[in-house]
Amino acid sequence: MSGGAQPLAPWRWLGVPLVQVMIATFIFALPLRFWGVGLPEPVFALPVVFAWAVIRPSMLAPLGVMTMGVYLDLLWGTHTGLWAVCLLLPYGLVLGGRSMLAGQSRLIMWAWYSAATALALGAGYLFTMLDARNAPNPASLGWQFLATVVLYPFADRLIDLFEDADVRFR
Repeated sequence: MSGGAQPLAPWRWLGVPLVQVMIATFIFALPLRFWGVGLPEPVFALPVVFAWAVIRPSMLAPLGVMTMGVYLDLLWGTHTGLWAVCLLLPYGLVLGGRSMLAGQSRLIMWAWYSAATALALGAGYLFTMLDARNAPNPASLGWQFLATVVLYPFADRLIDLFEDADVRFR
C-alpha cells in the first residue's frame, strides 16, 4: 500500500532515517535485561542501506552508509571501518542490481534484502574471524541475522515513500 511519493529532499530520505537508525541502535545496545533475556541486536542500518540503494543513485547515500558504519564501530567497540565496509558491500550489490529489483514483489524484495543482510553479516563474521584468529559464535550470528531480516518492512516503507519521488530515475 503506497502512501504516495514524497518530495525527494535529502534530509527526509537520508537524514531522518540515519538519525532513527542511530537512536534505535543505541537503545538496543543498552544492557537491559527483561526476565533474564537481553534485547536482540539487529543491524538497524541494513533496512536503510537496502532502501537507499533501491530508491535512487545518490552521492550522499554512501556517505550516510559510512557514517552509520563508523557509528556502529564506535558503539560496539569494533575496529573503525569494519561496519562501514560491511554495510557498503550490500549497498553496492543492491545498487548494481537495482534495475532487476524494479517492479518485483515484496516477497522477492525480502529475499534480496535477506541476501544483502547475509552478505553484510557474513563479511563482518569473516573480517572478525581473520582479525581475532578465532571464530565468533555462529548461533549469535544466526539470531542477529533473523532479528535483522524481520526489519524488512521498514525498508519497504522507506522504498514506498520515496521510490517514485524523482522522475529522472524511473
